[in-house]
Amino acid sequence: MVSAILLIAIAAAIFVGFNIGGSSTGVAWGPPVGADIINKTAAAALMTFFVFLGGWTVGRNVIDTLGGDLVPKTAFSAEASVVVLFFIGLGMLLANLYGVPVSTSMTAVGAIAGLGLATGQLDYAVVGSIMVWWLIAPVVGFWFGAVIGRYLYAYLDQRIALDQSDGPLLTLDRSGVIPRPALGPGTTPREVASTAIVLVIACYMAFSAGASNVANAVAPLVGGGLIGVEGGVGLGTVAIGLGAFTIARRTMESVGNDLTDLPLLAAMIVMVVAASITTIASSLGIPMSLALSTVMCIVGLGWGRATRPTSAADMIRGNLEADIAVDAVTAETPADVSSAGDEDPEYVQDATELFDRRAVVRFVAFWIIGPSVATALSYAAFVVLPLAA
Repeated sequence: MVSAILLIAIAAAIFVGFNIGGSSTGVAWGPPVGADIINKTAAAALMTFFVFLGGWTVGRNVIDTLGGDLVPKTAFSAEASVVVLFFIGLGMLLANLYGVPVSTSMTAVGAIAGLGLATGQLDYAVVGSIMVWWLIAPVVGFWFGAVIGRYLYAYLDQRIALDQSDGPLLTLDRSGVIPRPALGPGTTPREVASTAIVLVIACYMAFSAGASNVANAVAPLVGGGLIGVEGGVGLGTVAIGLGAFTIARRTMESVGNDLTDLPLLAAMIVMVVAASITTIASSLGIPMSLALSTVMCIVGLGWGRATRPTSAADMIRGNLEADIAVDAVTAETPADVSSAGDEDPEYVQDATELFDRRAVVRFVAFWIIGPSVATALSYAAFVVLPLAA
């Protein structure tokens, strides 16, 4: 009977990891795939490798938090682990049905917190530290995006924006005895450097996804002693990799196409900021949402670009005559970049619609509702069914 429950628990963990792979791979690799920098198979392979790297290094801290700090390890019986993983998977399913990027990490914390509340073993100090980070992360993401958008974006756009040429990026020069790589037709050194930067950033994003998300799939199993940490990281990586090679092919195409309105430079900035916040939090053992930081950084970046025509003095006094909209993130950079406050406001006001401001409210609402519902349902389940050890 125990072996059957263990198999069910492993299957539940694989299901959660499979769905994480489908969603996280699209976020990390959608922009380079959409820009035809890399194909989906290569992206899935790199995603799997860097997820493993992130889970094996930084992700261990998050596994410890979810699998032993939030509630004692003794609370994770095989049956309890199955229930917790069920509610994590249910939260992901509901998020996908509503098209909202609800954090798996937040749902996982909610489900485990429900177990702790039902058994009276929840560590409120750990919960408090996690929630403080959940409040800090979107604020930090917004202001990083805002500062970059207002003061740095225009200059970065002129210097490192990716201009893609037709044809292959690199070719093989066979004129010598030994073939050597050479620039493709029309390829410039700047294009090669920019392409390399995009790929490095995508790998960094995959690393941060592994650091934060491997724990969501396997922490209950590790906490209950059903598998070891190394085995858990391996299981989580395989499950996420399976999702990356299958259902993520659609999400990479979807995200890549949806982000055609978002300049590749803007996508790179958002990815770096979100991945950095997530990696730092994960290194401290805090389960962190990539979606949380990503969305707020996009909003901040657009707000920062829109306020460039406004002087700092006017901003302090509240004299904002220009229309402030996150749509400005898609605006073309003028040929001659002026200091902040000196531009013609029109260059950031004629942008196409990128980000529905009502969506921000919807996302924030689900960030609150998602873990709250997971906590309530998990609590009710463990009160009715005393499955915890």
